[in-house]
Order: sequence, then C-alpha cells, then structure tokens
Amino acid sequence: MKALRDDAAADLLAVAARLVVEDGLEYGPAKQRAARQLGLGARVALPDNLALEEAVREHIAIFCPEEQARALQALREVALKWMERVADFRPMVGGAVWHGTATEHSDIYLQLFCDDPKAAEWRLLDRQVDYHPGTVTGWRGEPVDALTVRDRHPDLVHPVLLHLMIHDRDDDRGALRPDALGRAPRGDAAALRARMAAPAGASS
Repeated sequence: MKALRDDAAADLLAVAARLVVEDGLEYGPAKQRAARQLGLGARVALPDNLALEEAVREHIAIFCPEEQARALQALREVALKWMERVADFRPMVGGAVWHGTATEHSDIYLQLFCDDPKAAEWRLLDRQVDYHPGTVTGWRGEPVDALTVRDRHPDLVHPVLLHLMIHDRDDDRGALRPDALGRAPRGDAAALRARMAAPAGASS
C-alpha cells in the first residue's frame, strides 16, 4: 500500500467527511469513494476511522452545527424508545448516534444479547412490526445478523433505519472495552440518557 502525502490525506478526509455528513455513507465506503473522486487509485493507504471521525466533527462544526444537534437529539430519542421496547435483550447503542456525530442521514445500530437468536424476531412479529432480515458489520468486523426496521421522528424529514443486531447472550464480553481514545464504544439506555441530559458539547 502506498502512503498518502499529508496534503492528499487531508483532502481525502475532507471529501470523505462531507460524504458521511451529507450523504450518510459509512466510514469505509466514504473513504473509498473519496479516494476515487480524488483519483488516488485503489492501492493507497486510507486514513483510519479516528482521523475521519475528527474530520466529520470539524465538518459539522463549520457547516451544520445546529441542524446536526437537532438530528442527533431526534435519533437518540428514537434509539432510546427502541431500547426500552427491547430492554430484556440488554440493548446497547453504538456508532454515530452514541458518539455524537450522527446526522439526519445516519442509521441507528443497537446490539441485542439474546439467549435464543430468534427471540428478538419473535418479539417484532408479536408486535406486528415490519422488519427486514439481513447482516451488518459487527464491532469485531464480523458479519452479524440484524433485523432492520423503519421508524419516524417528527423532527426528521426522512424515515430512520434502525438495525437490531443479534448477538449471543455472552457476546457482551468486551463490548465496553475502551477504544483507542479511551472512550466507551457503546452504552446502555442509562448511559444514553446521561449523554442526552449532558450540556451541549459534553455528550459525545
């Protein structure tokens, strides 16, 4: 892999951050599309996700701080509503909604820990909730079965996609291990409520 010059890496991060914030791309696809748009080729070493997260925060602070704050609050309210609905599966929320970088285009990711992998699906069926089964990438990089539902919030123009990621009951070991910045990578409903109640700028 070819290392990028500092100026090329900065350009890539700026483009990728815009794609994340404005188009709702996940970090990996955003970096790959940015590299293609800048003509950098397929064999360059892409910046890591922490660098892109910093660029996303900078983009938000410059271009859409108020709009992003409203969208983040709405998405956290949707996430908390669903965490309460599936509380017996010990849900945790991660990703942009947890870290505070979510925009109106962001999906919500909830990890559920189940004795029976079908239990969450039965819950949705019992409550006549429409869902789509599929897979998403888990926190270890592995594919994880997920049930995707659509929801709405009055403060958001578009429907929200919420992915209920199905894990075995004991898979929560290591789920709260701090990331490279010493942060909790996800949290339960109580932790999310605390972030929502924290002063602006202190909840991410």
